[in-house]
Amino acid sequence: MPTITTIRKGALEASVSSMGAQLMSLRLDGGEYLWQGDERFWPRRAPILFPIVGCLRDGFAKSAAGEVRLGRHGLARNHEHRIVERTEDSVTFRLDSTPETMRAYPYAFRLNMTYAVDGERMLQRFTVTNTGDETMPFTLGGHPAFNVPAPGADGEAFDDYELRFARPWTATSPTLDAGGLCDFDRPLSVLEDADSLPLSHELFDTYLTLTLQDVPGRTVTLLGTKGGHGVKLDFDDFPYLGVWSAPGAPFVAIEPWRGVATCRDEPDIFEEKRGMESLDPGERASYEFSVSPF
Repeated sequence: MPTITTIRKGALEASVSSMGAQLMSLRLDGGEYLWQGDERFWPRRAPILFPIVGCLRDGFAKSAAGEVRLGRHGLARNHEHRIVERTEDSVTFRLDSTPETMRAYPYAFRLNMTYAVDGERMLQRFTVTNTGDETMPFTLGGHPAFNVPAPGADGEAFDDYELRFARPWTATSPTLDAGGLCDFDRPLSVLEDADSLPLSHELFDTYLTLTLQDVPGRTVTLLGTKGGHGVKLDFDDFPYLGVWSAPGAPFVAIEPWRGVATCRDEPDIFEEKRGMESLDPGERASYEFSVSPF
């Protein structure tokens, strides 16, 4: 059975499940900022994405080590992770490759997920180690979804929220087809010399998922324009940002990514995906982002 571990410091508290090393709760002064899951909209809360972000074409790709057969967002979110380090304000989980994972993704790996709170923000760190003897390609990302309205925001509606950026900028997003593949050759305009993007359910009916690149300062704030509550994400290590909500749902997922879903014009060669990372045997790399509720 999955276990839930709670870490805290000051007024900030986070809870993480051993199943998928998924963040289950993020509370400030007792107010819940993280989406709590609902089968009517989306049952998950903040899955980790590894070793892919998004989809492969028909769930399949070729690699130097053999066939890769992965569903949406990979395999780490569907496996039990074990705790390897625990303090009052941090916890680290570990997932090692197994014969089962290597049938889907033919590479030996170790994935450590660390969550830590400092009283004002929560840090989420991915550490990937190539434990095999071949160069290992991968992408990864976070997928935290946040309650909209935020706690303490009485009388606010979904349309009272916006994404606030560090400065005005112009942004586009690739279109997304029914199979979840990105088409960067048919971009949709998102922002034109503006520092904020008003949210609405109609926005996500149009875009399905926003895929933003080169976000100014690699920071974004989900802000309630009436009550002034929300969350700020800082993601220096992540060149892409996904933004998504289910139809009519009272949440927004704000997702730092190292890569994106397969693109329509890409070959089905795993190593040639947009934003793909690689580690040589024995190499290790870490990537982190933070969430600050207010």
